[in-house]
Amino acid sequence: MAAISAEHVNPFLMAAKKVLQDMCFVEVTIQKPGVKEASFGPDAWVIIIGVTGEMRGQVLIAMNGENACAVASKMCMMEIKEIDDFAASALSELGNMIMGNAATVFSANGIGIDITPPSLSHGEMSFKNSFSKNLCVPLSFPGGNLELYIALRQED
Repeated sequence: MAAISAEHVNPFLMAAKKVLQDMCFVEVTIQKPGVKEASFGPDAWVIIIGVTGEMRGQVLIAMNGENACAVASKMCMMEIKEIDDFAASALSELGNMIMGNAATVFSANGIGIDITPPSLSHGEMSFKNSFSKNLCVPLSFPGGNLELYIALRQED
């Protein structure tokens, strides 16, 4: 099982922090990362984005319902009390922006990646893979938090 290096994690962290600060107007703090099973309870909202190219795998952006509503509210600049189609679209776009920014950083570092369109899932789920461990990086901001799960390997 491949280990993931800091040079492959930092572009995602930089992108997530920048997009959340620019789109949600919050100060983001990156917490201590750790290897963690990607398993979620019934209140989970998870943005799933695949990565192809010189790196392969997926990135998950997970949050509970309260935090999903808070993020969507800030992005839409109006109060969101439940994740409807409009709010779901905003959350998916958050995933697109984070991953697009990360792809740009990778490209500047000479690593070409492509991303799949985001899928937004809700409810109890878990993800298992045999090619890489899930590195979980919690991100916190005033009034909320989310977790970034990165499971990638560099292609030979």
